Amino acid sequence: MNSAIDAAPTGELKTFLRRCQTHVDAEIDRRLRSPQGPDERLVKAMRYAVLGGGKRLRPTLVMLACEAVGGKTQAALPAAAAIELIHTYSLIHDDLPCMDNDDYRRGRLTVHKQFDEATAVLAGDALHALAFQILAEDAGARAVAEVAYYIGTEGILGGQMDDLLAEGQTDVGVNEVRNIHLRKTASLITASVRIGGLIGGGTEKDLEGLTTYGKEIGLALQIVDDILDEIGSTEQLGKPAGSDREQSKATYPAAVGLDESRRLAAELADRARLAIADIPQKRDLFCALADYIVTRDR
Repeated sequence: MNSAIDAAPTGELKTFLRRCQTHVDAEIDRRLRSPQGPDERLVKAMRYAVLGGGKRLRPTLVMLACEAVGGKTQAALPAAAAIELIHTYSLIHDDLPCMDNDDYRRGRLTVHKQFDEATAVLAGDALHALAFQILAEDAGARAVAEVAYYIGTEGILGGQMDDLLAEGQTDVGVNEVRNIHLRKTASLITASVRIGGLIGGGTEKDLEGLTTYGKEIGLALQIVDDILDEIGSTEQLGKPAGSDREQSKATYPAAVGLDESRRLAAELADRARLAIADIPQKRDLFCALADYIVTRDR
């Protein structure tokens, strides 16, 4: 799990990423009791999925946004954990045979391969339910509504539907790819910075800047993922390289080529930096994170 962070720039960003990862993993471990009793298999699958690695980028953004507007990290920790549960639920379902049919995630067997397809569906559903329980108990009604919006038909789920419909099509243009990525990937990243800002007591102007930052780096993140699927190795990615091309997925490299994809990712990172120019604190960390997202190799 730490290899993803080891690839990040040294210094303050690396320290912040490690601190957030440690706190989030401890919070998730506390919330997901040790497997026992009649639901032992289900809880084992949940823990396998959510505690099996990952950069914890989205929960880090929750805590960073909270601190940036003057809030305390501890106040944002439950919501940060909830966001990671939602992200993991989306990955479990994304990997299913009826979706992308992937056998590996983060260098390990996907949940439906390690357990079975039915258990994977239920584990994803259970993580989703637990996330909203945590948000309702610890983050408030507005945070619940915001997250629900960004992961629903206007966000992740709508983007996933568009992605499935575009699969195998040969005439998918860059605007269509952009809309898929904005919903399927950038939505949850936008939700992450927004609820961090809400919990930290940010102003509407703060939230506006954070929203733009989230959209821009979320789109940049997916473009880089598309590029890495083309040029990276299976060892680097933790899943089979080249799977997007094999499945005829709608990607930026397929639509505009690798060089233009790299240029667009860099441009989005620049726009993200401009978006947080007026955020009260942590601008250097926001900028360093944007740099990391577009220069990473995994």
